[in-house]
Amino acid sequence: MGEVLLDALLDSLKLFPFLFLIYVLIEILENRTNISRNHNVLRGNLAPLLGAATGLVPQCGFSVMAAKLYDRKLIRTGTVLAVFLATSDEAFILLLADGTKAAWVVPMIAAKFVIAVGIGYLANALFRKETLAELSENEEIHGTACGHDHEEESKFKSYFLHPLLHSLEIFVYILAVNIIFGLVIHFVGEDKLEAFLQKGVWYQPLVAAAVGLIPNCASSVVITEAFIDGYIAFGSCVAGLCANAGLGFVVLFRNVRKWKRNLALMLAVYVIGVGFGYLLNAVLPLF
Repeated sequence: MGEVLLDALLDSLKLFPFLFLIYVLIEILENRTNISRNHNVLRGNLAPLLGAATGLVPQCGFSVMAAKLYDRKLIRTGTVLAVFLATSDEAFILLLADGTKAAWVVPMIAAKFVIAVGIGYLANALFRKETLAELSENEEIHGTACGHDHEEESKFKSYFLHPLLHSLEIFVYILAVNIIFGLVIHFVGEDKLEAFLQKGVWYQPLVAAAVGLIPNCASSVVITEAFIDGYIAFGSCVAGLCANAGLGFVVLFRNVRKWKRNLALMLAVYVIGVGFGYLLNAVLPLF
């Protein structure tokens, strides 16, 4: 038991410096390319494309911002779907920090981007009569529900303290997941676990997408760590991460009058994630 806990701690500690460095870089990128200051880019013909591109950035604030804009009828259904399907919270960071699976970052990004853009344009075509409202002059909408507002913050807080706290939070999640996986292997046995998972490849996308709907970055950690450790297939991981819209759905469901619309969007994201998960699991062995 003690060896399991020690191994989990050491494996988690190895990732911490890489997590911190990546989060510092993300803070710099976010401060210099803050799309939330210009919402018009998510209203034109390129909206699903740009929405998917912003959703890929490892920052759940974009899904929050997209949800707020959509709830105000400032962007189309396809655009918010593109952002939600592209959002992955901590997934790409964990894959980059883990040397054994870093090569999967590009395929993962490509898969989610293509899915998000394709579904975004399809939805906008289906709902082409959807009317948009106009944002009041000088009014701004920020995606800060799960993060922090950079306005009037010192560089120390923006580029050191926030990345450090975020890294520590994700480290705790990773440690918890590693401990759970370690205990399962310790008591069940690695051979039996692998045999069980191989038999269960057909329901992996269903479970992974359900986990992805949990509005917490811990869900993306669980899904990604399961993929890194070889417990789920690539397509199953994509299914979970496509459904992982961060706090976007939490923002939408605050508007209880639109609960049917919000539930339909959540169901759509889940079905899309599961569908493409099965497709990728079926096609990938051919390559």
